[in-house]
Amino acid sequence: MKFLDVIAAVILVLAGLNWGLVGIFEFNLIAFIFSKSPWTARGIYILIGLCAIYQIYQWRAIQRRWSKF
Repeated sequence: MKFLDVIAAVILVLAGLNWGLVGIFEFNLIAFIFSKSPWTARGIYILIGLCAIYQIYQWRAIQRRWSKF
């Protein structure tokens, strides 16, 4: 489960950086990279949303798993 925790956290950090680019420079990196394939970009946005939902529902469990170190 820790592997999934790390993957979800990395995806959310990258999504946060993308939102930072949108806010500061009005530049959407995901849309730019996947402009030829809008369904791929949409899939990435869905993946980001799923990672956020995972983090919300697993928050306490993640804290317990990582507090052992």
